[in-house]
Amino acid sequence: MRLLSLLCAGASLLTAQSWPSIRLQQVAGGFANPTDIAAPPGGSGLLWVLEQPGRVRAIRNGAVLPEPVLTLRTLSFGGERGLLGVAFPPGFSTKRHFYLNYTDPQGASVVSRFRVREDLLSADLASEQVILRIARNRSNHNGGGIAFGPDGFLYIGTGDSGGGGDPDNVALNLNDLRGKMLRIDTESAQTPYAVPSSNPFVSRIGARPEIWALGLRNPWRYSFDRETGDLWIADVGQNRVEEINFQPASSRGGENYGWRTMEGLQCFNPSSGCNRDGLTLPVHEYPRSQGVSITGGFVYRGSRFPVLRGVYLYADFGSGRIWGLRRAGEAWENRELLASGLQISAFGEDLSGELYLASHQTGAIFSVLSGEPATSAATIVNAASFGAGLVPGSLATLFGTGLTTLDGIVQATAFPLPRELGGISIRIDGTPVPLAAVARVGGQEQINFQIPFELAGSPRASVVVRVGNVSSQTVEVPLVAAQPEIFALTRSGNSATIWATGLGVVSNAPATGAAAGSSPLSVTPVPATVTVDGADVPVTFSGLAPGFAGLYQININVPASMSGDLVLRLGSAVSRAVPLR
Repeated sequence: MRLLSLLCAGASLLTAQSWPSIRLQQVAGGFANPTDIAAPPGGSGLLWVLEQPGRVRAIRNGAVLPEPVLTLRTLSFGGERGLLGVAFPPGFSTKRHFYLNYTDPQGASVVSRFRVREDLLSADLASEQVILRIARNRSNHNGGGIAFGPDGFLYIGTGDSGGGGDPDNVALNLNDLRGKMLRIDTESAQTPYAVPSSNPFVSRIGARPEIWALGLRNPWRYSFDRETGDLWIADVGQNRVEEINFQPASSRGGENYGWRTMEGLQCFNPSSGCNRDGLTLPVHEYPRSQGVSITGGFVYRGSRFPVLRGVYLYADFGSGRIWGLRRAGEAWENRELLASGLQISAFGEDLSGELYLASHQTGAIFSVLSGEPATSAATIVNAASFGAGLVPGSLATLFGTGLTTLDGIVQATAFPLPRELGGISIRIDGTPVPLAAVARVGGQEQINFQIPFELAGSPRASVVVRVGNVSSQTVEVPLVAAQPEIFALTRSGNSATIWATGLGVVSNAPATGAAAGSSPLSVTPVPATVTVDGADVPVTFSGLAPGFAGLYQININVPASMSGDLVLRLGSAVSRAVPLR
C-alpha cells in the first residue's frame, strides 16, 4: 500500500515527453533476404517472415521452424522482385486464409489468397486464388505491401514500375493502378473482389474504381496505427529526398501525394508548373545525405516500453539509420534513434504491438527494445516529498524510462534488501545499493531504494542505473543531511505516529539495507520537532522505524481534541504540512 501511494503521488513528475533511445536484440537468423514480418492472429508467440525468393517461414518463441509455411514455385526473384508482402483478414482465426503479394514470372504484381491449416505452420499451395494481377513493363518499383485497414478492406501499395522519373506518368494517371494506394473488398462474396462503394473514384469516368490515393513512386512500407487507424506511407524518392505521408483515419481517400510533380516537398517536374494545389504533401522528408531508400515502419503501440508509445519508427535501407517521428500539436518532430548499420528491409508488429525489423543482407530478425535506462538529477528524489536531493540512510525514489520491461510492481520480500531486483540495480559511487521495489504502473517507471548511511558528509553522489547489461549515463545528485517529509500519519486516542523519510543519520544504525532493530532503537542525534497549527507537541520517539529499512518513525503525544496542520522539522529543514484530524 505504501508503494502504491508513492506511485500515485509521483504521477506528475514525468509529464515532459522526451525522446526515447532504442536498441536491437536479435531474435532469429538464417533467413534469405527477408522482406516482411507479420504475426498471424491466434498464433501466440508466432511470427511469419517472408523471404524474397518465395518462402514463408515461421518463428515460434525465438526458434526458427525448419519447414516453411509455404513455398511459391512460380515467381520472379531478384532486384526488387520476389515475395514482398503478407496480410491477414479480419476474422482470420475462423477463415484460415491469408494474402500474399509477389511478382510472377512475367514480372506482374500478383495478390493471391491461400488457405492455411489450423496450426498456422503450413499452407496449401494448391489453394491459391489470384485476386489481382497488375502487369508491369519494368522490373523495379513494385511496391509490394498489403494490409487490411480498420475498415476491413485490403489496401495495396503499388509502385510506378520504375524507369526513373516515372517516364510513363502512371502515378498521376487515374486509369492506371500503378503508383497508387488501392482499396478493395476481398472478404465479400463477390469474386475475385468487390470495390467499396465509398472509394473516391468509383463514379468518375475513365478512373479505376480500386484507387484510394495516387501520386506514389514506390511505397516501401505503409501501416495503420492500430490505436488511431491513421495510415502512414513511406515513399522511396528519386534522387533527392525520401518522404513520409500521413493520412488521418478520417480520410475519405482521393489524396494526391504529388509524384511526379513533386519529390517530397521539392519540385521534380518543372514542366508541370509544380502547382501544389490539391496535393497532399509529406509530413516529413530527409535528404540523400542521410539515406537512399526509406523503409516504413509502425507507430509503437506495445506495452513493454511506454516511452516509445505513439512514436512512428522507420528506417533507411542504405544507411541503416532508424528514426522516430511524432506529432507535436500542429507540428511534426523527428529524431534519429539509432544508427544500426543494417540493410533494414521491413518492420513487423506482433499481436501485442511490439516491433521487429529485418536485415535484408544478413537475414537476421531483431526485436526493437527501449534503449539505455534514462533518468536525471531532477527525477532522483526523496521517496515521500519527491524533492530533489538525497539523504543518507533514507528511502529514495528514482523515476526514469527504460528501467523495466515488466508491468506492475516487483517488491523485495525480505531483509536485508537485495542489491538487484528483477535484473535491475542502482550503483551509487560504483557500489550497488539496496532496492525496495521496481514498478511500472500506468506507464510510469520507478525504483525505490535506500541511500547508504556511509555517504553521510559527502556533498554529491554519482548514480548509475543498470538494467541487465545496459547502463544509464552517470547522474550527479546532491546529498543533504536532512529533508524531513511525512509519508503517512496514523492517530489513536492521545497519540499519533508519523512515518517519514529524510531524517538522516541515526545512532545504533543498522547495516544499509537491513531492517532497523527494536532493541536498541536507532535514534536521530537531534530529535525531530512537530507542530500543529504552530503549537509544539511532545515527541516521544524520533528514529528509524523498527522492522523497516530507510523509513523513519516519530511518535507524538497530541490531545484527541487537537487538529490542524502538522509540520515536521529537523534542524532548519521543514516538511510540508499535512492535516491532523
